[in-house]
Amino acid sequence: MNASTIAARLALSPGSITRVQGIEVGHHTDTRRPTGCSVVIARAGAVGGVDVRGAAPGTRETDLLHPTNLVERVHAVLLAGGSAWGLDAASGAVRWLEEQGVGLDVRYARLPLVPAAVLFDLGVGDARIRPDAASGYAACAAASSEPPAEGNVGAGAGACVGKVFGMGHAMKGGIGTASVTVEGVTVGALIACNALGDVVDPDTGAVIAGARTEGGRQLRDTRRALLRGELPKPVLAGTNTTIGVIATDAQITKAQAHRLAVVSHDGLARAINPVHTMSDGDTLFTLGTGASGRALGMMALATMAAEVTAVATLRAVLCARGITTADGLWLPAAGDL
Repeated sequence: MNASTIAARLALSPGSITRVQGIEVGHHTDTRRPTGCSVVIARAGAVGGVDVRGAAPGTRETDLLHPTNLVERVHAVLLAGGSAWGLDAASGAVRWLEEQGVGLDVRYARLPLVPAAVLFDLGVGDARIRPDAASGYAACAAASSEPPAEGNVGAGAGACVGKVFGMGHAMKGGIGTASVTVEGVTVGALIACNALGDVVDPDTGAVIAGARTEGGRQLRDTRRALLRGELPKPVLAGTNTTIGVIATDAQITKAQAHRLAVVSHDGLARAINPVHTMSDGDTLFTLGTGASGRALGMMALATMAAEVTAVATLRAVLCARGITTADGLWLPAAGDL
């Protein structure tokens, strides 16, 4: 896909997750190496849900989102690079939110509830540099309701895709966003794509970014290569992962939030192949602010959630820029081939 085609495809894509009433987004990108974190804030609280499909997740505070558990509303979701170390960034988000007076009233204090998930980007640059509490704090301080930056920023800064045949054949991933509005209700997604598999256009099935051929200048098409019998390279569990947040301003219950997280993975399956592998920790959160004051049937909401997830995943690679690390690893972007 050349640069002009990418520009045309991006121009057709819908808006951002911040079109959802009550949602703000902030990024922090560490300039010392490609890594960072992103936060989705709901200051007034939002009904939360989560669904973990990958076999190697790195998460925090996911159990409280189960429909049968006590807490109904959370105040932010934190997405970060840095593998399990990156979960520390959520502590910084909690501190910032507490300073703003945001959180659950527990009588003695206001306790911000911030579920989090991380992706593995330690193979891109100096692995000793990863998001920490200061990074999470900075992401919150930068948050706004403006359309967030996409590509090589925040949790997508060190993301890459197409690693089935080794990092030497991978391409640059990133973070993307999209939204759709129906009957006055908006559903939006923010997706950090660090998939083991390829990213494909959900409308055409064409491979957009992923594993490259031996020459490095063409796409291999991982699905077809595996079906031809080409052998994948050994991959450490958890060294990949696509994570994200799907938000809506519809009025929903906690059980409905959970169901939206479940069906949002359909969007990942339309845009990533293979997906939900033993080496991915694919995790999607949902937030329902209810700020539109409207309800919408679950059939429509589920369709919207899967759609924006697929489009945001595609945008994550379309907006990415190619990089070469200090140790010579070349990760081209979709427009570079």
